[in-house]
Amino acid sequence: MIWPHDLLSIVLAVILGGAIGAEREISGKAAGLRTNVLICLGAAVFTIISKQMAADGPEGSVTRIAAQIVTGVGFLGAGAIIQDRGGVHGLTTAATIWLVASIGMACGARFHHLAVLATLIAVVVLIGLGKLGRPLERYGARHKRNGTPNGPA
Repeated sequence: MIWPHDLLSIVLAVILGGAIGAEREISGKAAGLRTNVLICLGAAVFTIISKQMAADGPEGSVTRIAAQIVTGVGFLGAGAIIQDRGGVHGLTTAATIWLVASIGMACGARFHHLAVLATLIAVVVLIGLGKLGRPLERYGARHKRNGTPNGPA
């Protein structure tokens, strides 16, 4: 049976996953709105199930499913990483997938304040550091072309 607090956890997971997914969608990344919502929602549902299973019997452990969420999402994130022409792409997408799953787990465990805080920080990092990252990439590329990978001596 779904309890009101479980419904709140599920709705919050959709909203928070959507917030991060919207930024990824606007940035044109493959793992966009729908992907991040579904990852967050799935992690929340698995966490709710895990808590209920642990409460229903002595043989259950609330940490067993949580550990498998981390492992499974790590595998999903690894699939987002692509090595191409001497560079690696998709690391931020992989990290975002991993983070969104943890936010979903926090929602499912009813750590709503933690989930909201993590989402706010993630959006600030994705937007703010994304803007800072472009000039840093150009700076690094310029010094790499000039043969000074660590900048001027």
